[in-house]
Amino acid sequence: MKKILLILTLILAACTTVQARRAVKTNLGKPDLAAIQAASIDENSKYYYPKLLKLFMANDTVMNDEDFQYFYYGTLFQEDYDPYRQQGNPETMASLAPLFNKKQWSRAERKQILDFAMETLADNPVNLRQLTNRIFVYEQNGKYDLAKIWQNKLNHLLLVIASSGTGADAENAWIVVYPQDEYDFLNLSGITVKEAKFEEPYYDYIVVNPKTPTSPTGYYFNIQEILHQYYLKHPSER
Repeated sequence: MKKILLILTLILAACTTVQARRAVKTNLGKPDLAAIQAASIDENSKYYYPKLLKLFMANDTVMNDEDFQYFYYGTLFQEDYDPYRQQGNPETMASLAPLFNKKQWSRAERKQILDFAMETLADNPVNLRQLTNRIFVYEQNGKYDLAKIWQNKLNHLLLVIASSGTGADAENAWIVVYPQDEYDFLNLSGITVKEAKFEEPYYDYIVVNPKTPTSPTGYYFNIQEILHQYYLKHPSER
């Protein structure tokens, strides 16, 4: 967990200046969602979503920064995408909740957590929380090579989000594909979320406990495309 926190903290810091961006060696920036939509549904594109999904699910690290950006945001344009649907069986989720207060899991508990993570990731491969749980179980099971591979994938998804803005204001809001990602993205950086506020026309403002007296008290996320895709599928709820 400490490795993930450190990496995300460095990523967040790195995305605030041009010089620091060079330090993380990425040219990613705000995603071109129109281009990503076109590529993700084009069977002849190297960014065709099923192709990237196959690469992502493999136990290797062949994807580059752009692959991860097109894969993460390509999620928005898939036929089964629904940003506010329940992710994972709620009864199983409730039964597992007490385990996350424990410092160490038994072998049986690790299996339960991994089974649930894998089931949830089969439905939503970019679920940051379950990717994190998957990594934890691999580490506790001594499968360090697998843990490194999947930590690499998680780190790249976090980099994609961090590179989409700074979160400092509406103009530079971060862009995610699921509302849950707002909380997980911040929590993985060691930032405690207090509450969420919707701000017109399409921003979530997440109020946090500042780490230091000079730290931000909140961050902005742009949910314009989330809302657009949701209402396309649920027009009666407009």
